[in-house]
Amino acid sequence: MNRNCLSIGHRGAKGHITENTLESIQWALDFGVDGIEIDVHLCASGELVVFHDFTLDRITNGTGEISKKTLTELKKIKVEDKYSIPTLEEVLNVVNRKCFINIELKGEETFKEICRIIDRYVAEKGWKYQDFIVSSFQEALLLSVYNINKKVPLGVLTDINLEQSAVFGKTINAIAIHPDYTMLTKENIAKLKQGYKVFTWTVNNKQTIERVKSYGVDGIISDFPDSI
Repeated sequence: MNRNCLSIGHRGAKGHITENTLESIQWALDFGVDGIEIDVHLCASGELVVFHDFTLDRITNGTGEISKKTLTELKKIKVEDKYSIPTLEEVLNVVNRKCFINIELKGEETFKEICRIIDRYVAEKGWKYQDFIVSSFQEALLLSVYNINKKVPLGVLTDINLEQSAVFGKTINAIAIHPDYTMLTKENIAKLKQGYKVFTWTVNNKQTIERVKSYGVDGIISDFPDSI
C-alpha cells in the first residue's frame, strides 16, 4: 500500500463482474487492489451474507427481504442467473489478508455477528484488526460495534453532513470518514484529514477520479478499481 491514493474495489469489482460475488472479489484481488468494500446483512438463520440490497428482487431470481430467508434458502437463489450469494466468511477466506476489507453494515442486527467474526479471524486465522474497517450510514450500528469491541476500526459513511459525521466519528474513535465524492472540496478534505482517513465513494469517471485524487483523498472506492 505504497501509493498515495488507495484503490478500493466497490462490492468487489462491480464494474467488471456482478457485485458482492466471490467472482467479483477474486477479480479485484487479481488486479491487486489495496482494499475491497462489501455489504452485509444478517439472514434468518443467523449468518452474515454479502449482499447490498435489503430485498432480493433487483439482481436475483428470488424475491422478498434477505433478512427473512435462511442461508439454505439463499444458497438456492442465483444472482443474475449465474452466481451465488456468499457468506461473509466465504469472502474473508478468499481475501485471506491479500488486502484490507471494508465491511458495510446494512441490516439492524448485524453488529453482534460482525464483532464475533472479526474476533475469531483475529484470534484463530492470523488476521489483524487493522485488516478490517467496519462502516455504516447508521450511527447506532457503529456505536454498538464500538461498545462491544473498541479495537475494531470504524468508518462513518455519509452523503449528507460532513461536519456532523466528523463530530460523531470522534465519539466512536473512528479512523475514517467515507463521504460521497460529490460533497468533497480540497478544503473540506484537508480539514477532515486532521483527524481521519478519507475514503470516498463511488468514483468511476476518469476525470472525476483525477480531480478527487488531486484533493488528497486517502482512498477511492470504485466499480473500476483498475482506474485508480
